[in-house]
Amino acid sequence: MNINVIAEGFLAVLQPTTLLLAFLGCLIGTLVGMLPGLGPVSAVAILFPFTTYLDPASGIIVLAAIYYGAMYGGSTSAILLNIPGEVSSVPAALEGYAMKLKGRAGPALAMAAITSFMAGVVGTIGIAIIGPYLAGFALEFGPPERLGLILFALTAIIGVSGAKVTKALAMGALGMILASIGLAQASGTERLTFGSMELLQGLNIVPVMMGLFGLAEVILTLTRPAPVMEKQKIGSLVPSKTEFTRGSQAGMRGTASGFSLGLLPGMLPSVTAFLNYASERRRSEKKGRKDFGKGAIEGIAGPEASNNAAAMAGFVPLFSLGIPTGPTMALILAALLVYGVVPGPQMFTTQAPLTATIIASFLVANIILLVLNLPLVGVWVRLARIPYSILAPVIVTFCILGAYLVRNSFIDVWVCIAFGLIGWGMAKWNLPVAPLVMGFILGPMLELALLQSMAMSPTFFAERPIFIIFFIATCLSLIATGRLRKKGAALADED
Repeated sequence: MNINVIAEGFLAVLQPTTLLLAFLGCLIGTLVGMLPGLGPVSAVAILFPFTTYLDPASGIIVLAAIYYGAMYGGSTSAILLNIPGEVSSVPAALEGYAMKLKGRAGPALAMAAITSFMAGVVGTIGIAIIGPYLAGFALEFGPPERLGLILFALTAIIGVSGAKVTKALAMGALGMILASIGLAQASGTERLTFGSMELLQGLNIVPVMMGLFGLAEVILTLTRPAPVMEKQKIGSLVPSKTEFTRGSQAGMRGTASGFSLGLLPGMLPSVTAFLNYASERRRSEKKGRKDFGKGAIEGIAGPEASNNAAAMAGFVPLFSLGIPTGPTMALILAALLVYGVVPGPQMFTTQAPLTATIIASFLVANIILLVLNLPLVGVWVRLARIPYSILAPVIVTFCILGAYLVRNSFIDVWVCIAFGLIGWGMAKWNLPVAPLVMGFILGPMLELALLQSMAMSPTFFAERPIFIIFFIATCLSLIATGRLRKKGAALADED
């Protein structure tokens, strides 16, 4: 991707209509990120159907802006209300709310926004630099190599799902079974349709995701005690010299670690945020400081930079290899396919103008978010105080309407409701959702790659070095996951 293509991408993004769409995406995402019970995945799932009426570039720009806006907004509610908008904002709640109680909410918000912006800019540059090289490597991939990569991606997701390996494997298998409903790719025979004509088309990803992440979250939130909303005093947003120095240094470390880890399947932004928080805490304790848990600025800046950098990094394997690194990337993959854009090496060759426009929009969206988050923080807090009894019917309406609009079919509405109940049940029984989602997305790809590989050569698994490398990595991932689980169980017994 040369400089001329990137320049054309910026010219396309700076058109008034595109800027307006990016602004609206950031605005909606930030609002959703502030609201308890929702998050980036829910926001993208709920609003995805309404973006299908846009052209491919505009649709992806809006979804990406919603994604990053929700990531930003989650830290605001975490710091001021001690209510993380989503999982990756938990470290911000641990340290930011403690700073708020000391009257330092302003600097906490400022450092969260500044380091998130820094991570977003570095991540955007990383996509533009690394993406084409990874796409060039992917040109060497045939069906066997793709099969190995998909197997590794699935096991990596299972490894960081936070559940027992057996539970995670079972959920991944269930996702693949659900994805197989309809007509078989190779033979065209019916599978698991039970004679239903509606199920011949299979389950569409949009109502499935809207149920799992939209309706399920509404049900869960309504069954929890309502949070106490107290009056907020933000004060000055200007951090002290010490706070700025420590926060910016932690932000740089978080950006580097978050982007590097975010390139790997399974390394969700929330995972990188917690890893960075643990790293910053150990670093502080080695220096003799015991301020973590009492309002350490590094515990806000580092994880916030890390989760935003990881979110950006997820677009590299998505665009270059067509492999999502988590549920949100899986939804954006589905959006690309709906728009007729097939992710892979062609994203940086034949689709280079589209890709350049999307990458340019990431930089513009980060600037918009920096402007939105600091001056309007008081507005976000007041909006977050809207009773959930009012918000819940609005969210449910969006989910039902969005599910219907995908294919103008009431069967999709019932699918959305069914998966809402399934998602609620999974949360109550502590079953991981991520393996199910990735199994649902990657299952058909896995099946197709396996069929094509077997057609090429029944002994392909012994003839393709790249497949062998991925297969070894898959086995090591499962072994490492099992050992970590045993170690964690042993430590828990000691405690």
